[in-house]
Amino acid sequence: MKRPDIAVVGGGLLGRCLAWRASREGAQVALYDAASSRGEGSAAWVAAGMVAPTAEAVDADPQIHAMGRHSLALWPQWLAQLPVPVFYRDHGTLLIWHGEDAGEAVRVERMLASRRAHADIRRVERARVGDLEPALGPRFQQALYLPGEAQLDNRELLMAVAVALEDAGVDCQWETVMSDEALPAAGFVVDCRGMGARREWPNLRGVRGEIVRLHAPEIELHHMLRLLHARCPVYIVPRADGRLVVGATSIESDDHSPVSVRGALELLTSAYSVLPALAEARILEFNTQVRPALADNVPALHVDRQRKVLHINGLYRHGFLLTPTVVEEALALLSTQEPSTTVGRWPCLRENRSVAFSGADHREVQGCRSS
Repeated sequence: MKRPDIAVVGGGLLGRCLAWRASREGAQVALYDAASSRGEGSAAWVAAGMVAPTAEAVDADPQIHAMGRHSLALWPQWLAQLPVPVFYRDHGTLLIWHGEDAGEAVRVERMLASRRAHADIRRVERARVGDLEPALGPRFQQALYLPGEAQLDNRELLMAVAVALEDAGVDCQWETVMSDEALPAAGFVVDCRGMGARREWPNLRGVRGEIVRLHAPEIELHHMLRLLHARCPVYIVPRADGRLVVGATSIESDDHSPVSVRGALELLTSAYSVLPALAEARILEFNTQVRPALADNVPALHVDRQRKVLHINGLYRHGFLLTPTVVEEALALLSTQEPSTTVGRWPCLRENRSVAFSGADHREVQGCRSS
């Protein structure tokens, strides 16, 4: 087989989306991943699939909000180009809190204002909360409504992109482990292995998340819900067919073991405090995931010119939020050997637009890092 223009190592969300978009631009692409085409075992397989830039702006670097807003605009375009449908809904997010946590709501509003995300939020009173989300009833006196935020079915997306890769003739080598010493031959290799690339990223760390999937057909939710709580926050994400994804846990650990009893109790208790009707929901599965994060929780790219490898890592818990934007930047680097004029609109890129493959033998491309 002819040597591909681009070989993507790591077929999680970022890797397979990058391979798909590169193939659409006419590149000859090969993809290698240790898992199957279903993506089981990857962080993306377990995730809730939220694209919520304003909700994440509460605790994230300001760049995350700007990059996430761009991804929010790109996802519908990408989904329309896939050969099979993927569940997608952009009804927005409701941030809610119990009376004793009103101080946390004030902190969140101030944080969003300081990060210039306040234009995306609307405070609503009790009656309006019930109108927006009847399942909540009158239990919450106020809420913050973040219109336009979206979610998609993460597992449907992984499978749809796998089908698109097959249709495009991408050479997909599933269940194939690639080591640092034996990267594939290609015009350029893109390393998207996440935690599997720790050797290239000394500061990479794992952040564990715990998620439960429920079946509650009697509960109809129209929005993503996020409970503001200093110790036990929780999000509830509605899916099709009466399914719900519940999560929140972020533990500084690369432990892949099953969910603990304490973790399960805290997660379910927090969710129950939002929707008491969940008492009759059926637990479909508990899952854990370990997401790759860098010191500032912002993704980064760097180029090894000698080996012709582009390394991308550190998407943290923002995989679905940031993937389209990061893929755009990566393809700009691969096609022009320097950041394109279009990505220069991001504040985090402007000072580094002169960085290109022709630079130092091993130079970090600060395209998605804080300055």
